[in-house]
Amino acid sequence: MNTVRTVSDTKRAFYSRHARPVNSLYRRVVEELMVEMHLLSVSVDFSYEPIYALGVVTTFDRFMQGYRPEADRESIFEAICAGVETEAQKLRQDAQQVAESVKGLDLAGFKAAIADSKGGGDGFKGYLAAIATREKFKYTRLFGVGLYTLAESIDAKVLATKESRIELFQPLCEAIGIPGERLDKDLELYRSNLEKMVQAKAVMDDIIAADRKKKEDRAKAKLASESAEADSPDPVAAAPDPNGEPPADA
Repeated sequence: MNTVRTVSDTKRAFYSRHARPVNSLYRRVVEELMVEMHLLSVSVDFSYEPIYALGVVTTFDRFMQGYRPEADRESIFEAICAGVETEAQKLRQDAQQVAESVKGLDLAGFKAAIADSKGGGDGFKGYLAAIATREKFKYTRLFGVGLYTLAESIDAKVLATKESRIELFQPLCEAIGIPGERLDKDLELYRSNLEKMVQAKAVMDDIIAADRKKKEDRAKAKLASESAEADSPDPVAAAPDPNGEPPADA
């Protein structure tokens, strides 16, 4: 009898793979992504596909931008994937392939592919058809982020308003059986969280810079004090002899 892995199992697997502490600013990002991927990995309704992979990779790369030490970033990603029993290299390869499938498309071509999502074909249309013609498709927030990333690479302006986003993705939403409002709610939250992360990182950078400056100022003050002490005459050696004899070095 197979035992369904728990969130605790996934977290243990993560920390056994990446033993270093995760920077506090990014810890919530890592844990939320890991838990979300875990819940999908144990869901009988979920089926992996490349647009989901693009959503995972984009979410991780954007929210972990600026992570220090930088060398730990890929180690963390690999540990997340290992924790949910997924290959990190496959995720990145599939994400890259689906991203490349829209290269050369203009906005009109992208819209046409979405409008004819069940029509089949090569490249991007093939990815959409594989989803839209599936007997049962489980929509995920990370799929939505992947779809958003593809549209953004063609024309970010079309994603600027709720109305334009819903209009763009509505044909696909109808084909896979999800409300456009649900997709847009996920995308709006994604956009909002990205903005908050940028702001939080800016605040953290300011704090680190201010702390560094304080340390530099203290070091300069200490150096100046030590230099002044070295340059000042020895008060004992310079004092006149009580018997009237001049100082030894006079």
